[in-house]
Amino acid sequence: MAKRDNISMLVVRRLPRYYRFLTELQAEGVMRISSKELADKMHLTASQVRQDFNCFGGFGQQGYGYSVEQLKNEIESILGLKEQKKAILVGAGNLGRAVASHMAFEPKGISLIGIFDKNEKLIGTRLRNVIISDTNQIELFCKKYMPNLAILCVPKEAAQQLSRRLYTMGIRYYWNFSHYDLTNDYTDVVVENVHMSDSLLTLCYRISDDMEAKSRR
Repeated sequence: MAKRDNISMLVVRRLPRYYRFLTELQAEGVMRISSKELADKMHLTASQVRQDFNCFGGFGQQGYGYSVEQLKNEIESILGLKEQKKAILVGAGNLGRAVASHMAFEPKGISLIGIFDKNEKLIGTRLRNVIISDTNQIELFCKKYMPNLAILCVPKEAAQQLSRRLYTMGIRYYWNFSHYDLTNDYTDVVVENVHMSDSLLTLCYRISDDMEAKSRR
């Protein structure tokens, strides 16, 4: 059983990258990889890779490296990908449709069981083979199917009232695209906030920094 006590979030946030690289390596037929080879792909040091995996008990052997398949399976278990969580998506506009259509939920341990929107033109249509329901039906749906996770693709101004309804129905886990900070209202929720503009602004900084560095040469 992998250790989980006092694991740094920096380590946790590297696990999906490890998993992605290992999935690619397995698809290429690679059977084994050293900590140095994996570190080069991750732009880390071999020592950091070993330290990360030691947080969960360690999976390699000295001079032998890691079995790609075994390490991938271990990380799947650590990330909880082998147990399906039931999710609903709220907001079937452009963003919600993109998330629902292009995200491979099932391999990531997520089963999308419901989609909701208030737009009458969308209600009753299908998205990812799920019928879009009226947001007024969320309470009835949650009582019947008991989802674990809500994906919020609604505007910030709608998120507070919506999250209050979902919280009342017992949902404590959120993948949040709304830019509203749910932790201001609830201390016992687990939220992953997605701010795509933050990533773009970071890229803008890196472009500016790189151009300034080149101008000094």
